[in-house]
Amino acid sequence: MTKAPYKREYKQSSGRGKDYTIRCDGCGRNVPRFKTFVSYSGLRLDPELVRLVGKKNVHIYMQKKYYCPKCARNFGIVQPGKLGKRRRGEFP
Repeated sequence: MTKAPYKREYKQSSGRGKDYTIRCDGCGRNVPRFKTFVSYSGLRLDPELVRLVGKKNVHIYMQKKYYCPKCARNFGIVQPGKLGKRRRGEFP
């Protein structure tokens, strides 16, 4: 049996309040924050080009996107089962 790529435990106690939900950027469904996977999208420039132009003249916007476990598997952000195989020593 393969291990899920996210933790199924809920560490917040009643004294800390409720964990809020986040809307998935892939499918749009509400998911608890501890189950989401974060991916950054934006423009990446060559470091040599940034050095030539200068850091002050280059403005790069990175957008933070949250994905539910289903979308993270479909988009290739997380590969299910890799963690368990690595622990058992089947992967180099």
